Amino acid sequence: MIKIYNTLTRKKEEFTPLEAGKVKMYVCGPTVYNYIHIGNARSTIAFDTIRKYLEYRGFEVNYVSNFTDVDDKIIRTAQEQNMTPKELADQFIEAFKEDTSALQVKPACTHPRVIDHMTDIIEFIKGLIKLEFAYESAGDVYYRTRKFDGYGKLSDQSIDELEVGASNRTGAEQSKKEDPLDFALWKSAKEGEVSWQSPWGAGRPGWHIECSVMATKLLGETIDIHGGGQDLAFPHHENEIAQSEAKTGQKFANYWMHNGYVTVGESGEKMSKSLGNFVTAHDYIKAGHAETVRFALATTQYRRPLPFTEETLNEAATNLQKIKTGHDNLLFRQKDAVTTGEADQQDLALLSKLEEKFIEGMDDDFNVANGMTVVYELIKWMNQYSERETVSQKVSQKAFDLLKDWATIFGFIIEQEAELLDEAIDQLIVERDQARADRNFQRSDEIRDLLKEQGIVLEDTAQGTRWRRD
Repeated sequence: MIKIYNTLTRKKEEFTPLEAGKVKMYVCGPTVYNYIHIGNARSTIAFDTIRKYLEYRGFEVNYVSNFTDVDDKIIRTAQEQNMTPKELADQFIEAFKEDTSALQVKPACTHPRVIDHMTDIIEFIKGLIKLEFAYESAGDVYYRTRKFDGYGKLSDQSIDELEVGASNRTGAEQSKKEDPLDFALWKSAKEGEVSWQSPWGAGRPGWHIECSVMATKLLGETIDIHGGGQDLAFPHHENEIAQSEAKTGQKFANYWMHNGYVTVGESGEKMSKSLGNFVTAHDYIKAGHAETVRFALATTQYRRPLPFTEETLNEAATNLQKIKTGHDNLLFRQKDAVTTGEADQQDLALLSKLEEKFIEGMDDDFNVANGMTVVYELIKWMNQYSERETVSQKVSQKAFDLLKDWATIFGFIIEQEAELLDEAIDQLIVERDQARADRNFQRSDEIRDLLKEQGIVLEDTAQGTRWRRD
C-alpha cells in the first residue's frame, strides 16, 4: 500500500488513483533559457524515480512535464544573444533532453510547450472572464484572487496574511489591478517583444496559467499527482489550483508532491540561478560524472534538503562501486554455476523476502533511504553467495533480476555480461595466470599494468582472477 505525503493536507495518505492501475501525473518542467542546474536536476530525477517506482509496482503512468518557453528570462537572454526566443528555447530543450538522457531520466509521455498551446490558453482565460474569476485591464488580464474560496490552502496561508505582503507592492502593473493580490493571466506586449494576438490585444500568457491549461488538456480536469520543487508551492501551484478549480469546478489534483531544495555551502543556502550559486548538471555530465550525480540525487528522500558537496559525490561514487563489485563478483561465478542446487528454495525465499522489504520501504512515501538499505543487503548477500563452493543459475538470475529492476528505478547502470567478458581482456588474464604459474612475475606485472592503463582492475579471488572497469 503506497502512502504519499500530500502537501495539500500536510500528512501521509494512502494512494488511491482515479482509475485503478493508472496514474495521471504532471510535473512542472524547466524554463528553457540555460542548462539545468543541479537543483533543477534534483526535481527531474526525484520525480523520475517516483514514476519508475510506480511503474515497478504495476501502474501505467501517464507522465506529463512541460517546457516553459515563453518567459521574461527567455526574452531577455534571447535579446542578449541576438536570437529569437524560440531559437533559444529550442537550443536548451535539446540540451535538457541530452542531459537528462545522460542522467538516465525516462522521457515524459508528453513534453508540452507553451507556444503550442496558445489557443488553449486564450480560451481558458476567456472562460475565467466569463465566470467572473478574471478581468481585463488595459490589455492585461488578471485573476480575482479573493473570489476563489480557499486561496492559500496549499501553502497554508490565509488571505489576510497574503494581503499584508501584497500591500507594499508598487509599480505600473499594480495600478491596473482591482486588488493587490490579483495575479496576471495575460500580459500586454511591450515594444519588440514576442507576442500573440488575443481578444485583449497583442500579448503573452502569465507564467501560472500555462500549467493549468496543459495539465487539464492532456490529463483531464482532475489528476492524480502534481509535482514540482518546494519553491513552486507558492505562488505557482497555489495559483494553478485557483485557476483550474475555478474554471472546471473540480478538484485539480488529489496529491501534491514537492521535492526539497539542493543546498550549497556551510550555511545551507538554496541553489538557484537568481542567487548565482548554481552549478549545471551539464558541466558534471561533460566531466564524466553523470551516473554519480544521478545516484546522489536519486538516493536521497525527495522531501529532504540535499547538500551538494564533493563529499556527497564521493560517497555516491563509493557506494556505486560497491554495488557494481557485488554484482560482478556473482556474475563471475556464472561460468561454473549449476542448473540445480539443494539450497535453491531457501535462497529464493530469502531473495523474495528482500523484495518484500524493498517494497515495504519504498511504499512509505518513496523512502529511497529504506529502499537502498535493501539494495545493500542484496549486494552483501551476492558477495557472500559468490564465495560458495557451488552457485545456482536459478538463484543467481533471481538476484540479477532484482538488482536490474532496482537499478532501473534509481538510474544506475549494471553492465551486461556480454559487455563485461571482453575476449581480448580474458585472453590477457589467461596469459597472466599462466605467467604466475610459471613464476614469470615480470610478465605477470606487465599484463596487470597494461590492463590498468586501459582502466581494467584485476582482483585475485579464490575462484580465479576477475576484472572490472575502474
